[in-house]
Amino acid sequence: MDIQGKVFIVTGGASGLGEGTARMLAANGGKVVIADMQAEKGEAVAKDIGGAFVKCDVSNEVDGQAVVAKAISMGKLMGLVNCAGIAPAEKTVGKTGAHNLGVYTKTIMVNLVGSFNMIRLAAEAMSKNEPEATGERGVMISTASVAARSGAKSNRSA
Repeated sequence: MDIQGKVFIVTGGASGLGEGTARMLAANGGKVVIADMQAEKGEAVAKDIGGAFVKCDVSNEVDGQAVVAKAISMGKLMGLVNCAGIAPAEKTVGKTGAHNLGVYTKTIMVNLVGSFNMIRLAAEAMSKNEPEATGERGVMISTASVAARSGAKSNRSA
């Protein structure tokens, strides 16, 4: 895909892999919308790369719609890179009892529901794009943590 002049949404773009992705896209001529909960960091990265920042809980439909609307206002939305995610480390049973179900639920909402929410909203917008000469209307990439393979390690006993 030709990145030059195209608009991309990067969730979790205020730090880590998301920030690196946002910087790479901008360095190659893309227009980037950073969607993140970390307002201060997100705004700083957006300013540094000439992009835009939208405070966004990816699991919230209205927040996701605001991100897509911002992207469309900047030009042709051609990409979504999902990097937003949380990884709270908590044992199934610890010194204080059973794992907090609210923490687990929030993790599922951000990592799973949030990724799907952004995919569906960006896909709807991209489906309205005129195809590129290559036939592309857009691209979506969803990332995952290395913890999926190695797991979270803790040296604390239950």
